[in-house]
Amino acid sequence: MLQPRIWATSRSSQCKYLVSSLRRTYATVIEAPVQSSTTTTETTAWNPPSAPSRKQGQFALKTYKPRTPGVRHLRRPINDHLWKGGPLRKLTFTKLGHGKGGRNNTGRVTVRHRGGGHRRRIRTVDFKRMEPGKHIVERIEYDPNRSAHLALVTRESTGAKSYIIAAEGMRAGDAIESYRSGIPRELLQSMGGVVDPGMLAAKTAFRGNCLPIKMVPLGTQVYNVGSTVGKGAVFCRSAGTFAVVVSKDETASGKRVKSVTVRLQSGEVRRVDPDACATVGVASNPHHHFRQLGKAGRSRWLNIRPTVRGLAMNAADHPHGGGRGKSKGNVHPVSIWGTPAKGGYKTRAKRNPNKNLVQDRPRNQGKRRTSKN
Repeated sequence: MLQPRIWATSRSSQCKYLVSSLRRTYATVIEAPVQSSTTTTETTAWNPPSAPSRKQGQFALKTYKPRTPGVRHLRRPINDHLWKGGPLRKLTFTKLGHGKGGRNNTGRVTVRHRGGGHRRRIRTVDFKRMEPGKHIVERIEYDPNRSAHLALVTRESTGAKSYIIAAEGMRAGDAIESYRSGIPRELLQSMGGVVDPGMLAAKTAFRGNCLPIKMVPLGTQVYNVGSTVGKGAVFCRSAGTFAVVVSKDETASGKRVKSVTVRLQSGEVRRVDPDACATVGVASNPHHHFRQLGKAGRSRWLNIRPTVRGLAMNAADHPHGGGRGKSKGNVHPVSIWGTPAKGGYKTRAKRNPNKNLVQDRPRNQGKRRTSKN
């Protein structure tokens, strides 16, 4: 005789289950969301919100009723503040050509597992942010070409519009400013005509503002970090990434900053030019890496083709292929072309080291990573 299932829950949880079963909504939200540190209206100059990590747990994700197998395992971050319409047309151009399939100018495949995908328009993003003055955030948009969100900003003086990488917590109506072209005269007069580093940081180092990295206080989380003067951002541009300003190397007289040291999330510590750009805050969409696509077709929409393991191939197609059973022939892990895949060859020249590198990121060189606990 079949025994009935016993739900090991309390009366209150049973009521919640009944209410949720009667509700006819398609998308649901996991309960117990994490309390975001960006909900406060006043943000301090040197303590922007930190990006969530996998160890925190209990944050809000959007789930769906399993009406089809493709949505049973679908998980998406909750981004209800995003713009529902399309992008600004004049700031985009179409992505065409065989480059979508991972080909170079001669038609050869240089990047495998690329091809297909939904048609896209490339957004022209301002990574330099040299225009001074106040800018107003019109809306936060989704960008299919990157993991972070974009912010459409309008310059107050001219009305010119541009796209920038949005900071976590940035919303429509926020006012941001860039100080890469120099300190405004009004700001200098408010400090008594003399630059006070503490007062300057209290008036400029706010979320979304772009500063020369020498003006950023120590310990501040920044993203869109540049490496040289006069160029755009090259570090920390994807979703949820940031760097921390560690130290500033000054001259003997202490009047000028020679270089600024930052720590990236990979653990790498490197020097950047003091006049390089940096945006205060954390890159938007920090829960991007917790998403689950749910089905293979959704990966194909993103221009990603299937990846086949070498162990599953024939001997003629891969060094790990062939044999009876799961065996790679007692060979060291190699790529499809035979080069060692895990710490085999050193590719960086010893006589041409990176002069800006202070401390390299930790590398396991093919060995299994062990927890520090």
